[in-house]
Amino acid sequence: MKFKTNTSPFFSSENNVRSVMLQVLIALIPGTLVVAYFYGWGILINVALSVFFALALETLALILRKRPILPFLGDFSAFITGWLLALTLPPLIPWWVIFVGVFFAIIVAKHLYGGLGYNPFNPAMVGFAVLIISFPLEMTQWIQANHINTINTLQTTPPFGFIDSLKSVLGIAASTPDWDAITMATPLDAVKTGLRAGMPYSDIINQSPYLAKTTSNTWLWSGLVFTLGGLWLLYKKVIHWQIPSALILALIMISSLFHLFSNETYASPLLHVFSGATILAAFFIATDPVSASTTPLGKIIYGAGIGLLIYIIRTWGNYPDAVAFAVLIMNMAVPTIDYYTQPRTFGYGTANDKKPSSRRENNP
Repeated sequence: MKFKTNTSPFFSSENNVRSVMLQVLIALIPGTLVVAYFYGWGILINVALSVFFALALETLALILRKRPILPFLGDFSAFITGWLLALTLPPLIPWWVIFVGVFFAIIVAKHLYGGLGYNPFNPAMVGFAVLIISFPLEMTQWIQANHINTINTLQTTPPFGFIDSLKSVLGIAASTPDWDAITMATPLDAVKTGLRAGMPYSDIINQSPYLAKTTSNTWLWSGLVFTLGGLWLLYKKVIHWQIPSALILALIMISSLFHLFSNETYASPLLHVFSGATILAAFFIATDPVSASTTPLGKIIYGAGIGLLIYIIRTWGNYPDAVAFAVLIMNMAVPTIDYYTQPRTFGYGTANDKKPSSRRENNP
């Protein structure tokens, strides 16, 4: 009588690339809508254009590489790359800037290395890094936000509706916007500029109607909603706790240390965690399964390294928000981190165990 014998592994996972990306997409939607509420239609236009360019360039690359198109488009990896890149861009940014960023993300950072699974760097962060270095003016034109109504809180309204926003992005508006009148510095940029000018940190915060009150800080509310999306991914076991926890904890620890040392010279941990792209990086960018560390200890080192680099570059570097550069630097360190943090082989590694060095030792 013959019995059917199965080989290991004896368990299966419901997570595949498509299901993982769909869960990430679901988690991104609430935060994206909150950011769009504050900054207007330009955010959603960014997402639509970036995703369109990502899918178009992904299709082109697959054709040139003679790969099947539908299976790779159906895994939603290019979709998520375009979406994440769009969330890092100012509203009303010209369409061609979006195209350049997506081109470097999809073609250069992804397909020139062999496609999904072979890229050593996070594609969205490569696209952002290219844009912030090449087009610093366009990348810093953040329009004034529509703040939540609170007592004694200034409220402004995004200057463009959907049609005007679309015309501005496509470059077909009747007149060029007066950017000095409708834009403002981000919290990180405002604090960095003030501290470099010698202003006390408390004065910088108190003089800004957008930073003085917690209820009017749009970056704080956006970060909280993205945190809920990240917790959803943790609950669904799409990502693991090590990277986001290590990143946020490392950033809190180093920022708290310097803030306690001189609270008028260094920004508070709250500003560092809930301003810029910190939360987005912790749950959605740094956890990229291809470019991130894969070992349990390695994930902690990788996440902590990103958190420390974010603070170092923000505090002493030239860029207010250093997420992209911190992620890319740690991407370079991933092979070394994984090599030295491999879990021990089952049956070896104790003081009394000696791993055989050759087959001859096993067969004297």
